[in-house]
Amino acid sequence: MPEQAKKGDTVRVHYEGRLGDGQVFDSSAGGEPLEFELGSGQVIAGFDEGVEGMSIGDKKTVEIEAADAYGERNEALSRAVPRDSINLETEPEPGTSLVLQLPDGNEIPVAITEVTEDSITLDANHPLAGQKLIFDIELVSINQ
Repeated sequence: MPEQAKKGDTVRVHYEGRLGDGQVFDSSAGGEPLEFELGSGQVIAGFDEGVEGMSIGDKKTVEIEAADAYGERNEALSRAVPRDSINLETEPEPGTSLVLQLPDGNEIPVAITEVTEDSITLDANHPLAGQKLIFDIELVSINQ
């Protein structure tokens, strides 16, 4: 019986991630396989669970609901701020990513989602929050 991937194993996988509408958002095609330790929290829960039990050479498609991926969108994490309260080197545009420095030294990645004459809307939700994700996964190797 072929060896199956289990928690604690370091695995390498090739993958393609797409949204429900078929749009590809990430892929290892043309690059190195993704390496991670199963069960360690290095990848989203649904991806981790999808690889567990696979054998080398196995391919499968895993559908991951938002709760097991990047969570649901939290509208409290989206906020309009006065345009003059942010010092930007370039003209802000929707889709631009920024990193905000908090007073305690922590940093938060945010995306600009809307720009008006007076305000800029910043969203700290993960770009894939609220999305069901579909991954095609191929297990390349298992190291115990």
